[in-house]
Amino acid sequence: MRKQIAAANWKMNLSFQEAETLIDKMVPECNNLGENQQVIFAVPSPYLTMAQAKVADQANVFVAAQNIYSKKSGAYTGEVSVAMLQSIGVDHAIIGHSERRDYFNESNQFLAEKVKICLDENIVPVFCCGEALPVRESNEQNSFVKQQLEESLFSLSADENQKVVIAYEPIWAIGTGKTATSDQAQEMHAHIRQQLASKYGEAVAANISILYGGSVKAANAKEIFGKPDVDGGLVGGSSLIADEFIQIIKALK
Repeated sequence: MRKQIAAANWKMNLSFQEAETLIDKMVPECNNLGENQQVIFAVPSPYLTMAQAKVADQANVFVAAQNIYSKKSGAYTGEVSVAMLQSIGVDHAIIGHSERRDYFNESNQFLAEKVKICLDENIVPVFCCGEALPVRESNEQNSFVKQQLEESLFSLSADENQKVVIAYEPIWAIGTGKTATSDQAQEMHAHIRQQLASKYGEAVAANISILYGGSVKAANAKEIFGKPDVDGGLVGGSSLIADEFIQIIKALK
């Protein structure tokens, strides 16, 4: 059974004290996770060590970096390497978030390098994909996401791909006033799984967790997560509110 995952992406928010208080409220609520359920806290880099210490004794609870660099080491001022994450016990990283693609011009090819170095060094990549509003309005979302998968993931072996968590972000439904329905989420998740099946076979595709990342809230999490190809969420704003994210965790299948 593939993992059902509630992933919190705190982005560039919270002071150290606020982050510590927030994670202290949330971690005890993870005590009753099922064997197929996971919680991931993607926290700002200065808080990785603190967060890792907070979850160290929790089964199925992990800390993720919000970004890593594509090289093992070197003169890359300001970047974070996979070896640095390993040295503090962090074994997950978000790769290709829409904000990284947009603000920092990260290409599919560059993200392929990041995914590969994560897998080579036993870091679980949470790989983000998804289309912006103009792509959705021109009804080209399926081919757009297919290209993202092909150029960033499809050079991997089947075994490698089964270690990747995919997060679909309908960028057009984030901060635009437009709302993605649970049916639209399911439609794209099914499309992603079909692309994986076409490349690697049904058994591999059925084993890969695909998360939804489009304004997930306590009020809609159960409906969205209830869709057959939706395996949880990559949650932004609602993960900064303890009561909200706790309810999202409880909505996992």
